[in-house]
Amino acid sequence: MSAPGIEEHGQEVGEENPVIEHRLHPVTPLRRAWAPVAVIFGWAMHDPDGAQRQLSRLTTTTLLIALAVVVPAAALYGFLSWWFTHFSVTGTELRIRTGLVFRRTAHIRLERIQAVDVTQPLLARVAGVAKLKLDVIGADKKDELAYLGEAHARALRAELLARAAGFEPGTAHEVGEAPVRQLLHVPGGVLAVSVVLSGATWTTLVGAAVVPPVLWIATHSVWTVLATALPLLGAAGASSVGRFVGEYDWTVGESPDGLRIDHGLLDRAHETVPPGRVQTVRIVEPLLWRRRGWVRVELDVAGSSNSVLVPVAPRAVAEGVIERVLPGVTVPRSLDRPPPRAGWCMPFWWRGYGLAVTDSVFVARHGLLRRSVSLVPHAKVQSVRLAQGPWERHKGLADVHVDTGANKTVTARLRDADEAARLLAAQADRSRTGRREALPDRWMA
Repeated sequence: MSAPGIEEHGQEVGEENPVIEHRLHPVTPLRRAWAPVAVIFGWAMHDPDGAQRQLSRLTTTTLLIALAVVVPAAALYGFLSWWFTHFSVTGTELRIRTGLVFRRTAHIRLERIQAVDVTQPLLARVAGVAKLKLDVIGADKKDELAYLGEAHARALRAELLARAAGFEPGTAHEVGEAPVRQLLHVPGGVLAVSVVLSGATWTTLVGAAVVPPVLWIATHSVWTVLATALPLLGAAGASSVGRFVGEYDWTVGESPDGLRIDHGLLDRAHETVPPGRVQTVRIVEPLLWRRRGWVRVELDVAGSSNSVLVPVAPRAVAEGVIERVLPGVTVPRSLDRPPPRAGWCMPFWWRGYGLAVTDSVFVARHGLLRRSVSLVPHAKVQSVRLAQGPWERHKGLADVHVDTGANKTVTARLRDADEAARLLAAQADRSRTGRREALPDRWMA
C-alpha cells in the first residue's frame, strides 16, 4: 500500500506476504521540531521571573548564537524523529516503530482495534495531512500516526477497519470506505442558541464579571485579580466559544463499521462509535432547553474517549439516533419516582430521581435543573450493588448501583429497600441473560 507523500522503507522477509514499512508524511518533522521549543517555553511559563532574569543578561550576540544553535537542533530533532519512525500492516497486526536512542515497537492486534478516527487540526488541513488515532481494547490512551496524507489516512483507516472485521489481507484493500447514510446534522444556528442557553456558559460569565471586582475591593492586588479573572474567562470561552467551534457542523451517519461522527470548525474530526462497545447512553436536558424540546446525548464507550453523540437536537430526533446505537431499545416515557419519604433524606431534589427497567435496559434519572437520564443495556452491566446510609436505613430506603465496562456507575437513588433488594436479584439475572444473547462486537456484520 503506497500513496503520495509516503515513503516505502523496506520489506520483511520470511512471511508469506512481504510487509512493506512506511514513513509518515514529509511535513511531520515540522510538527516534531517544535518539541525542544515547547520545552523552553514551558520552562519560561513555569518560572517567568527566572526566565526574565536570564533574558536580561543575554547580549544581542549571545542571543543570535543561541538561536543559531536552537533552530538547527530543533530541525535535526524533527528530521531524525521522522526518519526513525515507521509503520506497517501485517496479516495480524499494525506495527509502529519509533525512537532514535531508545527503540519502541508497538504491536497492535487488528482484532483489538475498536475505532479508528481521522482528525485534522487547522494547519494540517492547510497542508493536506491528517492524524490517525486508534482506540484499542485494553489501552488507556489512543495510539496515533501523525501525520499521513489525507487520502492515505482515509485509505489506511478503511483497510484497518476491514481487517478488524475479518476480511482477508488480499481483499481488505478492495473493501474501501464503507458507505454512510446520514442520520443527523446540527445547523450552526441551533448550536449557537444551545450554547447561549447553556447554564455552564452563564455561570462562568457571571463568575468572571463578579469575582474580580470583589477581589480588587478586598486586596487591591492586580496580580490576584488577573490570576483569578484569566482562568474564569478561559473557562467561559471553553464552555461557549470552544464548544461551538468544536461541535460546529456536527454530522452523524450510519455505516457498516459503526456510527460516523464528523465535526469541527477549525479542527476537523472524523470519529467512529464502534458497534457493541457502548456501555451507557445519557440524555441530558438543561433547564433552558426544555421549552424548545432539545436534548444532548452523551456516551460511555469502553476503551474510547468519544463521549458525545448528539450535541443538541429535538428529543424525537435524538431518540431515533439512540435506537441506532442501541438496537431494539426504546427510551421509556415515564419513570417511577422514589417514595415521598425520600424527601427526609434529600429535600426537594428527591423529585428529580427516577427508575425504569425494560426488557433491554436499566434506566435511571437524576437532576431537576439539568435533568439526565442514563440507559444501560443489561448485557453491559458488570456488577450490581446495594448501598444504604444510616439515615436511609432508618427510612427504609436504599441505592442501587449498576457498574459498566467503561468504569462508570449508574445509580438509582432512594428506592424502597424491599424494591431495591428485588431489583438487585432481578438485575443480576437480566445481565446474565443479556450477555448470553448479545451479538458479537464486529464491524460490517
